[in-house]
Amino acid sequence: MSVPRKFLPSIPSLRALEALDRLGSASAAADELALTQGAVSRQLQTLERQLGMELVQRDQKRLMLTTEAQDYAAEIRQALNQIVQSTLRLQAAPLAGTLNLAILPAFGMRWLMPRLPDFARLHPDVTINMSTRLEPFNFATEPFDAAIHFGNAEWPGTQSLLLKHEQLLPVCAPQLLDGRTVADPKDILKLPLLHIQTRTTAWRDWFARLGIAANDGLSGTIYDQFATITQAALHGLGVALMPDYLVEQDLATGRLVALHPEASETSGAYYLVWPERKSGAAALMKFREWLAGQAQPEDPLPR
Repeated sequence: MSVPRKFLPSIPSLRALEALDRLGSASAAADELALTQGAVSRQLQTLERQLGMELVQRDQKRLMLTTEAQDYAAEIRQALNQIVQSTLRLQAAPLAGTLNLAILPAFGMRWLMPRLPDFARLHPDVTINMSTRLEPFNFATEPFDAAIHFGNAEWPGTQSLLLKHEQLLPVCAPQLLDGRTVADPKDILKLPLLHIQTRTTAWRDWFARLGIAANDGLSGTIYDQFATITQAALHGLGVALMPDYLVEQDLATGRLVALHPEASETSGAYYLVWPERKSGAAALMKFREWLAGQAQPEDPLPR
């Protein structure tokens, strides 16, 4: 990355700016940084010369940041924290390395987590750090080596491994039916529908696969995660179109009932996705090889 030096100030100068903004005085900043107040002032002067603008308002008693410098310091604080976290991950990485993995919360909890003890047993030298992300992101700007996401494996600059096709079932709490039966999928349109934010066309697509035009009857409440829409369904707020692996236990215990006899496969699927430039990373290669043994066949249903 070739960037003019004026856009990459020195770390000591940025630390002085951030400390002054956070602590409110040059003396407190000097104590934290193990410098003299004069050294803190010189670091700030160096930064001002490099940027070509005034950052500090000076009087005889104290130093104060300008409004623009305060905004700049808040952004710099995030960057410094990111450097600290990256350094800690690097120092804490075992010999085989660390895998920083983004996961979908529901799929990660219900599908991946029960399988991970097997990976830990086979590869105790690999550490997996996990964070949840609901939407695709840019691998260039997020500190992840790989991600488990839902879609059609169309993520630029990446490679992928199919993990599981998604199969959906319409489910609700028994009390929502109040003794009624759903003899035909069209009857579901008479019930309140629950929608998931990440599958905006799920209900319309499901009805279309059954030959039912339902564009005018698909209003209802929207939820951002499967965890919350599941709770809404369990409390009788409506019918949710859920991945079968998420509702198996609730169906088995009778807390939820299925309103259609068979789950239907969607066009999307769950994938492990990783940037091409990290394909040869040791920890990722071990995880990918192990995960391939957990994945379902490429084409489990007849077309």
